[in-house]
Amino acid sequence: MKEKLRVGIVGATGMVGQRFLSLLENHPWFDVVLVAASSNSAGKTYEEAVQNRWAMKTPIPSKVKNLVVYDASRIDSIANEVDFVFCAVDMPKEDILILEEAYARREVPVVSNNSANRMTPDVPMIMPEVNWNHAEIIPLQRKRLGTKHGFIAVKPNCSLQSYVPAIHPLMEFGPQEMVVCTYQAISGAGKTFESWPEMVDNVIPFIKGEEEKSEKEPLKIWGSIVGEQIVSASRPVISAQCIRVAASDGHMAAVSVRFEKKPSREEILHLWKSCTPRPQQLGLPSAPQPFLTYFEEENRPQTKLDRDIGQGMGIALGRLREDHIFDYKFVCLSHNTIRGAAGGAILTAELLCADGYIYRK
Repeated sequence: MKEKLRVGIVGATGMVGQRFLSLLENHPWFDVVLVAASSNSAGKTYEEAVQNRWAMKTPIPSKVKNLVVYDASRIDSIANEVDFVFCAVDMPKEDILILEEAYARREVPVVSNNSANRMTPDVPMIMPEVNWNHAEIIPLQRKRLGTKHGFIAVKPNCSLQSYVPAIHPLMEFGPQEMVVCTYQAISGAGKTFESWPEMVDNVIPFIKGEEEKSEKEPLKIWGSIVGEQIVSASRPVISAQCIRVAASDGHMAAVSVRFEKKPSREEILHLWKSCTPRPQQLGLPSAPQPFLTYFEEENRPQTKLDRDIGQGMGIALGRLREDHIFDYKFVCLSHNTIRGAAGGAILTAELLCADGYIYRK
C-alpha cells in the first residue's frame, strides 16, 4: 500500500480500544490519527482520559498519548479526518445500532467489534479465513444506506473464534450437530485480576448472552447471500455452554461433533495442516502463518502457553479423538482480545482494503 489509511478508534479508552491501539502502533497499512470516546473523555489527551486504566502490557503508543479525544457522537467533526473507523464502544445495543449507521451514512466505513449489527441481514459478519466472500453484500448495504463509501462490517463474538476455524475446513463432510463448551478468560469481560479479585481461584458457569451468540453466529458465518441479505445456514445445530475461568487471556473450547459423512482422523489432521485460506494467500499483515496449529501432546494446547500463537492471531488445536456419542471430539484455543476482538477486526479491515471496499478518500 503506497499511502497509509487514516484510522479512527471509536471507543478508544476501553480494553478493546486499548488493544486496537497497541496492535496498530506499527501497522504497515493503517495510521491511527484520531481517538474518540464518550463526552466524559472528550477534550482530554488520550493519556489523561485513560489515566490508570491502561491494561496492556506495553506502554501507551507515544503517537497516541497526546491525541485529543473526540466526542464519538460528533460524527461530522470526525468524518473528514479519517478513511475508516474501528468501533469498540461500550453502549446499549440500540445506541450502537444508531451510532454505527450514522457513521456509515456519513460515508465512514465502520469495522465493528460490537455485537449490535451482527445479525443485521445485509451487514457481513466476517471471519476472514472462513467467509471472506460475504463482503460481496456491501454494495447492497450501500444501496440501502444511500452511500458510496460508507458501510458497516462486523467481526463475530470472541467465544467462537477457536471452534469455527477448526470446523470450517471439514465442511465437505457435512457437520450436523455440535456440542461446545467454552472456557473464557476474564479479559473477555473487560477485566483484570486487579479489577475483578472475585475471579481469583474461581469459575463462573454463566456469561450473559454468550451461549446464544455461540449457537447462532456460526450459522450466519456459514450462511449464503440470497437476494439482498445473508441467510444463515441450518446446519450444524450447535449446543453451547460458556464458562468464565480464572485466566487473564485466551478462550478455550471443548468440541464434540457429528458429521453426515464421518471423516478419518488422518483426513481431519491433513485438512487442518493444509488449510491456507485467502488472507494467508494474500499475505495480509495480520494473517497468521500457519492459520491452524495442531499439537500432538496430550496436554496441549494450554491457555498460558499457546494463546499467543501466531502473535495471538493463530488457532491452536489438540486432543482429536473419536467420541462415544458423537464422531469426534477435540479442544481448541484462541486469544480472545487479539484474534477474538481487535486483531480479528484489523485482519477484516485488511481484507476489505485488499478487495477494494476500503480505500483512501
